[in-house]
Amino acid sequence: MRLALQTGRFMNEGSTRDEVIAATEHWLTRAVIGLNLCPFAKSVHVKKQIRYVVSEARGVDDLVVELADELRLLKETDPQAVDTTLFVTPHAFLDFADSNDALFFAERLLKQMGFAGELQIASFHPRYQFEGTAPDDIDNYTNRAPYPIFHLLREASIDHAVDAFPEASDIYERNIETLRRLGLDGLKAWMSKS
Repeated sequence: MRLALQTGRFMNEGSTRDEVIAATEHWLTRAVIGLNLCPFAKSVHVKKQIRYVVSEARGVDDLVVELADELRLLKETDPQAVDTTLFVTPHAFLDFADSNDALFFAERLLKQMGFAGELQIASFHPRYQFEGTAPDDIDNYTNRAPYPIFHLLREASIDHAVDAFPEASDIYERNIETLRRLGLDGLKAWMSKS
């Protein structure tokens, strides 16, 4: 399955669980790893240490229940088996503002569970938009994914990755430069390949 860019955003609505995972893996391998948007992603991908979860959540209440289970599972699982989780919500939070609200509740849950300092949550979204940018600004594509995704990460893994990549603070600027060089048409062409 190929992930297409239409009207300035990733589109893949109404997909099956397998299609959601395939689209997410395609995004990970082509954009995140292929464009080196995250220099830490390749290692966990190659070692098959990424857990893909397709959520059935339709709102925040569902999300909190499912996310609590996944946070607990990640904390209790050996990092050599599962280092990170991509928790994909294809049925909820399709509006970026709703996704931001859900992220607030997800981060509050993380703290309530006592996992702050051990785990953290990052987010990606088909309509991700940095403050002060236009909706179709290429800069936003550094955080755009085919579906709303809550990325569950281990703090220890982040610390280890940052130690191995001393210029970690430059990643954001480098990613924007990469996407600006490609442009939207170049990114569409890049993402349309297998």
